[in-house]
Amino acid sequence: MSSPRHHAQRLLAAATALLTLATGASGAPAEPWPTLLGAREAFPPEVSATVERLWIEPTLTRTVAGRSAHVPFDVYVAFLDTPEVTAAAARFRKLASYEIQALDDDRYWASDGNGASGIAQVLRRDPRRLVLLSRGEHTGPILGTISGSALTILNLETRGDVVNPTLTAYVYIDNRVAAALARALIPSFGFLADRQLGEGLRVTAEVAEWAVDRSGGFCEWLAREPLPSARRARILVALPSCSARPSPEGSRSIQSP
Repeated sequence: MSSPRHHAQRLLAAATALLTLATGASGAPAEPWPTLLGAREAFPPEVSATVERLWIEPTLTRTVAGRSAHVPFDVYVAFLDTPEVTAAAARFRKLASYEIQALDDDRYWASDGNGASGIAQVLRRDPRRLVLLSRGEHTGPILGTISGSALTILNLETRGDVVNPTLTAYVYIDNRVAAALARALIPSFGFLADRQLGEGLRVTAEVAEWAVDRSGGFCEWLAREPLPSARRARILVALPSCSARPSPEGSRSIQSP
């Protein structure tokens, strides 16, 4: 028989594992709209309505300092801008098992390989900030399928060739039971949510550090991996040394389109 503590951990994980959505109790922001997004009217009505609900009435919020990455800023941002490439590299390196597919330049489908999947949309890209809106669901043995959405704000600070990310997520859980459990259990088991939330930042940092390690084989992996030319080119802009590397067959170099 599992202990009550183990059951509580599983319940919290089930209630919060929506595309690494963050959790944690917090008061609602004072402003009715996040000013960092610009004008509300700049977005489609359904997007504005979802953002406003997440901003004013989140079920839970959480802020986490992610793992620092010892890489140039441009390299880190390149992997943020191409999350499907980051995910593919992470699977190759056995760092994670999740999958991401680019639907267009700003929308992605993702699955964590453990019951959670959904769609994420980039709402704003600034030089040192990324804002995303995601909608997903998680299916587990305890609560069945629960759905929710999140507004995620990623801020980047640099110190030399070290990038320090901080992520804040505002989460709305549709299922009332799951929402109530998350609120009740977060004081005792908030570290689980922090770990879930920080996982993507950890993987991004490790992939970026592998890419700048000239003895690590990243350029050779990139040459072999079947990627759309535009996505490969985004990485090559940040890592021009990979463009000069010979292909595995030794017949030609990788060139940006």
